[in-house]
Amino acid sequence: MSLPLGVTTLANAYDAGKTTPEQAVDELLATISRLDPTVEAWQALYADEATEAAVAATRARESGHRIGPFHGVPFALKDIVDLEGRVTTAGSKAWASRVSPSTALIARRLLAGGGVLLGKTKTVEFALGGWGTNQHMGTPHNPWDAEDPRVPGGSSSGSGAAVASGMTPCAIGTDTGGSVRLPAALCGIVGLKTTEGLIPTDGIVPLSHTLDTPGPMARSVADATLMFDVLTGRDQTTIDDDWKQGSGLYAMLRKGVAGLHLGVLGEAERSLVEPNVLAEYDRAVSTLADLGARISPFNPPLPFDEMKDQTFVIVTAEAYYHHQLLYDDPSAPLDEHCRARGLPGADVSATDYVAAHLRRAEDQAAFQEAFEPFDAMLTPGTPMVAPTHAEVDEDVTPAHFTRAGNYLGLCGLCVPAGLATPSGSAGPPMPTSLQILGRPFDESMVLRIGAAFEQARGDLGAPPLS
Repeated sequence: MSLPLGVTTLANAYDAGKTTPEQAVDELLATISRLDPTVEAWQALYADEATEAAVAATRARESGHRIGPFHGVPFALKDIVDLEGRVTTAGSKAWASRVSPSTALIARRLLAGGGVLLGKTKTVEFALGGWGTNQHMGTPHNPWDAEDPRVPGGSSSGSGAAVASGMTPCAIGTDTGGSVRLPAALCGIVGLKTTEGLIPTDGIVPLSHTLDTPGPMARSVADATLMFDVLTGRDQTTIDDDWKQGSGLYAMLRKGVAGLHLGVLGEAERSLVEPNVLAEYDRAVSTLADLGARISPFNPPLPFDEMKDQTFVIVTAEAYYHHQLLYDDPSAPLDEHCRARGLPGADVSATDYVAAHLRRAEDQAAFQEAFEPFDAMLTPGTPMVAPTHAEVDEDVTPAHFTRAGNYLGLCGLCVPAGLATPSGSAGPPMPTSLQILGRPFDESMVLRIGAAFEQARGDLGAPPLS
């Protein structure tokens, strides 16, 4: 059979005996061999180990020792997640030989669920950048443009490109200001930003210990939901029972949006979005309205641009704390754009840092009060489609709408909205995205809305590099 590349379709195919983990991994390794010389999404490929694990998963399932629905599903880790005895570069040439001392808890959970690790995907250095560029370790190509290399979004750049191109059904990303959602948005896949503290960051190279959140990147909302369920550390038997019965978290995916109250951008924020992207956003909002959602403009008490700047104070201060020895060493082979973003943290005083945290708590409270009448807020994932490598301006960020989710402590989901041609330059239609921001620990709500929209939207097709 042709390999079902989604997590849930692959899990169902295993259960139906239509394919095996061994066959799936063989086909994915062939796909990686064919595509990655162009896409360049992988930092390290564990082909032999993945094959061995897939054989073991196949035999276990055939003998009746099925762990749960994730058993035998291939996945990738962003190369910021530690694996004991393996090199974790965090996207830095300075760490090209750094061997991980232990295995991150999220990796242990995916492996305990029976997942088959294919390898590590590329990242922006120390996860500090939204475009996905990396001067020394390489910038993956967005698979939606086969002619002119376009950025995949960052910092989980390789994860976004690998999932979108079909080289892995799912991958781990980390999100400090949008680093799961930005590559999801620009590569046309689904990315879930989880509530801070919900999924442990133990064993993940830190950028900002306050704001860092790991999350799933996959091809559909259902796929991201299953991966999220495993990442939360729930008992595998409970996950399997809910999966088989369509209960719990999986029941939310069928509830629809009728009666929900969703906030949308006010006029001031709309003016910052490229026209072609705005048209796809409006189409997505109309789709949800047609499904029975009540739509009202919602202007947060603090503008998105101000929340973006407030996030930067916390991120740079904490990034400098964690990586100051490299930032301060002019001989260290760092990506100079990332060094330039990290060095301002040296000038953040204790007074400024504490004030930023106190201000954040106040802004969170004000937002929650204003947000009380709403179930979720809808924004574009990014204000633009992916630019070419040559067009990227490293002094600006695509994270205009995403950083607010981290600053306010929300959960958020980016789901493909449509395709739009790049504004002001030639190029093929590129993905646009709908971001759904929800209350802390209300992942089930954003997944519910995303699933309803996804079903109504229909298939966007596959990228040329797939």
